[in-house]
Amino acid sequence: MNSPLKITPDNLAQGLWQEVLKVCRLVEQAGGRAWLVGGSVRDAALGLYIRDVDLEIFKLEDARLRQALEVQYRLDFVGQSYGIYKLSGFPIDIGLPRRESKTGRGHKSFEVVADPNLDLPTAAARRDFTINAIYLDPLTGEIEDPHGGLVDLEKGILRHTSAAFSEDPLRVLRGMQFAARFDLKVAPETVALSSTMDMEGLAPERIFWEWEKFILRGVKPSIGLKFLKDSGWISHFPELEDLQGCVQDPVWHPEGDVWVHTLHCMDSFAEDRLGHDYEDLVVGFAVLCHDLGKPSTTVVKADKIQCIGHEKAGVRLTRDFLGRMTNQEGLVRDVVILVGEHMRPNIFYRDKSSDAAIRRLATRVQRIDRLVRVARADVLGRPPLPPDPFPAGPWLLAQAWRLKVCDNPPSALVQGRHLIELGFTPGLQFKEILDRCFEAQLGGEINTMQEGRELVLREFGEPDPQE
Repeated sequence: MNSPLKITPDNLAQGLWQEVLKVCRLVEQAGGRAWLVGGSVRDAALGLYIRDVDLEIFKLEDARLRQALEVQYRLDFVGQSYGIYKLSGFPIDIGLPRRESKTGRGHKSFEVVADPNLDLPTAAARRDFTINAIYLDPLTGEIEDPHGGLVDLEKGILRHTSAAFSEDPLRVLRGMQFAARFDLKVAPETVALSSTMDMEGLAPERIFWEWEKFILRGVKPSIGLKFLKDSGWISHFPELEDLQGCVQDPVWHPEGDVWVHTLHCMDSFAEDRLGHDYEDLVVGFAVLCHDLGKPSTTVVKADKIQCIGHEKAGVRLTRDFLGRMTNQEGLVRDVVILVGEHMRPNIFYRDKSSDAAIRRLATRVQRIDRLVRVARADVLGRPPLPPDPFPAGPWLLAQAWRLKVCDNPPSALVQGRHLIELGFTPGLQFKEILDRCFEAQLGGEINTMQEGRELVLREFGEPDPQE
């Protein structure tokens, strides 16, 4: 960790630091005090680049704060009733200290009252984790850390700030993704407190949002998943819970059961992210779910352990797992396809599969490059076996690039407009002709549109000019 804690223009997105200082001066001139808090201060302590900031304003009533800021900025009132604003055009959120009281079940069941005269330690206590409750005054450089967040960062510990943590169940999933993102060990007392909490009807989109950050930002996903298990929250995700204790062939999987294997696979995936959110999200979820079918297909015999057809069995389970969190049908479809086909790269390499087979695979999975990433993580998730060079991956990618189907499925050479040009009238026969042409293309019978035209005329004859 960088020490002493300091944020400079080099830490922030271009121009952001000057805007932060400008806001802080406006607040000071109006009689208040602005503190940076939350993720920007935590990330500064870790030496990470900062793209957005949160400012908490003390000693300044809401109306006076708005008046001071509106001199130079337009405010978006995202939480006006309890003092949360965004500066339009800038990645700066501004809030007042708040008192919160639980009024019911769920993470939204709170009575929130802005209180600019709240003392800083009390305001800090409402935050989820100590690492997010560190305050920094941009004008003076002064640090307030009433709950020891800097020490916890130094020791690599994720610890809840106060007993109020238990009032918001979403914080458990935030703990999962924070532990994974920053490689932090969750404090035993935080694990214990989390184990007393339940999901309380959390909105699916909020659950998915935490999983998404876990997939896209986790540097050590295994730590977050272990916290999910240790806290008992794995029971809310039964498809993952069932992986525990599912035995594997010790020759091929000396690392342990399917749960342990999945942890290693997720860590391997994290080292292979591309930085393209959608691509990484699809592949990351596919790696997480790739062996969900093993518990229902594993058979233990006297001399072997088999899980024949586990990849197909995992399709429904993956759809169920993701479907409870998101209605993004395209994402679910793309992940499910990879789960169902994740064994193919190794099989294709072993069999030195034909061009036709590779084209058909590309048609099913859409992106062979995604499939190779999933298979690579699967192969690498088997320590203490030495790192596998995974020859199947480069071989399949090379074949797919040669066939121009690596990052897209084959495009049909013969399309409806070509049939019309040949004199055919659109109708039921179109599908039969087009399907035959595409199958011939996948099989290598035709390689050009002209060859496709010839196939059509040869097999379906000249169109009747009276039709």
